[in-house]
Amino acid sequence: MSEVGQISPGSNAATEHWRLTVSGLHCGNCAGRVERALLALPEVESVSVNTVSGQTDVDASVDLTAAELVAAVRQAGYEVVEHTQTLPVSGMHCASCVTRVEKALSAVHGVHTAAVNLASETVRVVTIGEVPLATLRQALAKAGYASTTDAEPGPPPTAAAPARATLSTDTWQLWLAIALALPLVVPMLGMPFGRHWALPGLWQWLLATPVQFWLGWRFYRGAWQALRSGSGNMDTLVALGTSAGYGLSVYQLWLHRADSHPPALYFEASAVVIALVLLGKWLEARAKRQTAAAIHALQALRPNRARRVADDGSSDEVPVESLSVGDRVIVLPGERIPVDGVIVEGHSDCDESMISGESLPVAKAPDATVTGGAINGAGRLLIRTTALPGDSVLARIIRLVEDAQAGKPPIQRLVDRISAIFVPVVLLIAIGTWLGWGLLAGDWTTALLHAVAVLVIACPCALGLATPTAIMVGTGAAARAGILIADVAVLEQVPALRTVAFDKTGT
Repeated sequence: MSEVGQISPGSNAATEHWRLTVSGLHCGNCAGRVERALLALPEVESVSVNTVSGQTDVDASVDLTAAELVAAVRQAGYEVVEHTQTLPVSGMHCASCVTRVEKALSAVHGVHTAAVNLASETVRVVTIGEVPLATLRQALAKAGYASTTDAEPGPPPTAAAPARATLSTDTWQLWLAIALALPLVVPMLGMPFGRHWALPGLWQWLLATPVQFWLGWRFYRGAWQALRSGSGNMDTLVALGTSAGYGLSVYQLWLHRADSHPPALYFEASAVVIALVLLGKWLEARAKRQTAAAIHALQALRPNRARRVADDGSSDEVPVESLSVGDRVIVLPGERIPVDGVIVEGHSDCDESMISGESLPVAKAPDATVTGGAINGAGRLLIRTTALPGDSVLARIIRLVEDAQAGKPPIQRLVDRISAIFVPVVLLIAIGTWLGWGLLAGDWTTALLHAVAVLVIACPCALGLATPTAIMVGTGAAARAGILIADVAVLEQVPALRTVAFDKTGT
């Protein structure tokens, strides 16, 4: 059992015990090289390596990181066995959220890397040793986020159903926000023609209030969670900006309640800003659903059930997930082959175009290999499975697409570095704008409106979502066209391509 982050017995509180597994050890000399490489780290106090199992125990100061351990072992010519977990994370809205989640998880003892995909709302955590899921969830909760679904090893889930549910919610919220904001905006269309139409102040307040506090509640919740973790995000900017405009309007309405002339109100500004941000949320949710649909189409190539043959010759339908290597499975004409295998008896032609690109059916006979997801022709086949459903060729193709969607090209890593300081800088600029206009022009109302403009215009939605959403849509569309992208960095180079070479089947 792997252990990470426990205090070593008999050590002081500033020393932690690491237990990791090193692969590639063959003799005592190998163990010696690993020990010397680790002891060369100034934080390491003692090292013990088991040559047979590869288990390596390290006592070191709390300043030692997982990345330093992995780098030292690799420098010695060996690899640390790593564990990957993919967690769905709720509550992420912008590039600042990405930075905060990755920072919170990277601080967990035993975590080597944490990479967030904002478009799919997942984080992939690579650890040395098995860090408990509860520990990762606790770190997320302290940062103001939640992961309520069990983590899955390997690639991120496609989340087709959550994407549809999110799109449905965002759709009705968007239309309701538009319906409430339009009566506030339409009277302003006469302003270019010298007509200053406006609804009564009380009516404006009644229309703007549900937009601000009901439809806009998600922004207040997100801003509060960010504040609790000591940082800011897109929700902080939206909540501050719209609240300032709404609050100023309420103050003006109350201050001039007895005047015969209506005061200057800005309810339409806060309502329209929230409606526009909700429009962005809706577009984001639609892109996620389309991307999830691309992966779902690949998953649909694999049947859910298979006819497994028992030792006595009888057969029964079982879930594909229950198949084991060596099981015998019957595939009837026209059915999809459930998993990779070898034909035991029967002859047929199989359509493998979705795997190889070969447009013509391929003749199959006993001892020939078949691929899960291929369509059986006119013959009845009995096959012996050679791979688990999760290790089949089709499963690896799906993982390849998901890995590409979850990857970060160089431009996204640059965006992540910028986003770490984006919100604080915007807040400082907004405060400077407010003070500058107020002190120099003496009009604090106008100063506040300009500060609000800075806050709402600078929302970093596109900063964090543009690149991952483009990657997900691009790789998903490519997968539907039969093109599999293994490295997302290639996408940045595609515009410069002038010649592409294919073999006869296009693989």
